[in-house]
Amino acid sequence: MLSTLAADRRIRRIMASASLSALLAFSAAGPAQAQPTAPTLALPDFTSVVAKTEKSVVNIRTTEAVPVRPQGMGPDSNDPYDMFRWFFGPDFQMPGMPPPRQHKMPNSSSKQKERTVPRGVGSGFFISSDGYILTNNHVVADSNGIFVTLTNGKEYKAKVIGTDPRTDIALIKIDAKDMPPLQIGDSDQLKKGQWVLAIGSPFGLDSTVTAGIVSAINRDTGDYLPFIQTDVAVNPGNSGGPLINLAGQVVGINSQIISQSGGFMGISLAIPIDEVMRVVEQLKAHGKVTRGRIGVQIGQVSDDVAKAIGLSKAEGAMVSNVERSSPAADAGVQPGDVITRFGGKNIAHWTDLPRMVGSTQPGTRVAMDVWRKGKTVTLNVKVGEMPATPSKAKSSQEEPKAVPSDSLGLKVKAVPADVRSKDQLKGGVQVTAVEEPAATAGLNVGDIILTVNNEDVTGPEQFAKLVSHLKSGQTAALLVLRGDQTQWVTIVPGK
Repeated sequence: MLSTLAADRRIRRIMASASLSALLAFSAAGPAQAQPTAPTLALPDFTSVVAKTEKSVVNIRTTEAVPVRPQGMGPDSNDPYDMFRWFFGPDFQMPGMPPPRQHKMPNSSSKQKERTVPRGVGSGFFISSDGYILTNNHVVADSNGIFVTLTNGKEYKAKVIGTDPRTDIALIKIDAKDMPPLQIGDSDQLKKGQWVLAIGSPFGLDSTVTAGIVSAINRDTGDYLPFIQTDVAVNPGNSGGPLINLAGQVVGINSQIISQSGGFMGISLAIPIDEVMRVVEQLKAHGKVTRGRIGVQIGQVSDDVAKAIGLSKAEGAMVSNVERSSPAADAGVQPGDVITRFGGKNIAHWTDLPRMVGSTQPGTRVAMDVWRKGKTVTLNVKVGEMPATPSKAKSSQEEPKAVPSDSLGLKVKAVPADVRSKDQLKGGVQVTAVEEPAATAGLNVGDIILTVNNEDVTGPEQFAKLVSHLKSGQTAALLVLRGDQTQWVTIVPGK
C-alpha cells in the first residue's frame, strides 16, 4: 500500500515538472502569434436604393372581353337537361330528353354580347416623366383594358404605344406628367455575382422588393435575346418589373422564370435593358419593330469541323442554306461558308448572328467576313427586311450509274438534272449506298456531297480521285446538302 502511494507521488512530481518546463518554453518563445482572419464584408443596405426607385414602379392590371352565354342556359340553369346542352351544344338530344327550349342564340349577323372580366396582373416602370411605361408584351397582350396603379394608390387607364412579341416588350402610356422615371443603366457592364433587386407585384402584392445576384449573363434561350439570369425571387406578377443595380439604375426587365411548379425556384430571367431600349426607339417612332434579314439558315461550328476546314477556333455561324434571291445570295454567300464577322463584330457564338442582323436597319450595307476554302473572304451584303418563313421543297431522286468510293464506304452518282436545277448546283455527287465509316459519320442515301476538304466536287470520277488522296486515319470534312440544309460532316477514312 505504501509503495503504491509513493509511486503515485513520484508520477505527480514528474507531471508537474513537465508542465513547468512547457510553460517556461512558451515564455521564452514570446507571446503567441495571432491567427490571420478573413476580412468580413457586410451585406449591402438596400433601403436607399428602394427609396430612390420604388415610386417609379407601377402595378398593371388588365381586363379582357368574354362572350356572355344565353340567359337560362348552362350549369346555372333550372332545367337539368341544359347542363348537357351547355357542354355538347344547344341541339344535343338523347332518348327520353325533351326538346330544347328556344334560346336566343347569337348568329353571324348579330354581334354576340360580351362582358369584361379581370385578365391578369403584372408590373411596369416609368422611363420618362410624361408617362411612358415599359412592361412585358405578355402582360398586356389580348387585353381590352390596361389599368396602371401608382404607389400612392392613384389609378390611370393606359394605352398601348407599341408591342414586340418576339422580344416580349411592350411600351404603354398614361396621361400624366411629372412621373418619376428610372435611370437607364448599362446591362453590358453586368458581372456574375453582382447584387441586383427586383421590384414588382408578385401574386398582386404591389411594391414588393426582392434581392439576389446575377447568376449568368448572355443566357441564350431565344432567337434575339441574351437573357440575364439571376437568383432574385421573381413570381407571377413580377413580369414587366425592373431589375435594378445598387446604383438605382434599371439594367433589365424581369420576364421569365424557370420552374416546375409555376413558382420561384432560384432561376429567373431578365431582358437586358440595352436590348430593350433599341426596341423602344422603334416602338416610339413607328409602334412596331422592323428587323433585318439576309436569308440564310445557320448552325453551330463544332470543334471537329473547325479543325477539318482550317478554322483556328470553333466560332462563327455555319451557313446550311442560302435562300434564293436573298440578300445573302446576292452578296455571294454559299452553303458551307462560316460567317465569322458581321459589321466589324466577331461572331463568338452562332446565335450572335441573328441578333446582329435583326438589329440592323433594312437597306443598310454591311461588310461580312466568311471563312471559305481555308481563307477569309469579305462580302458586302445589303440587309433586307424580315419576311415570312420560306417554304421548303422536296428533292427528287433518280438512279444514274453509281461509282464506288472504298475508303469512305460510299457509293455515289451524278446529281440528277432536276435536282441540280432546283438547288442551282454546279457540281456534287449524290450518295446511293452507305457503309462504314460513312454510316457512323451520319451520311445518308440521297445526301449530296459538294466539297471534300475545301475542294469542290465536280462529278463521281473526280470525287473518287479526291477520296483516293485522303490519308487513312486523318479526319476529312465533307460539305453535305441534305434536303435544303447544308452541313459539314467529319469522317475518318478507312484503309
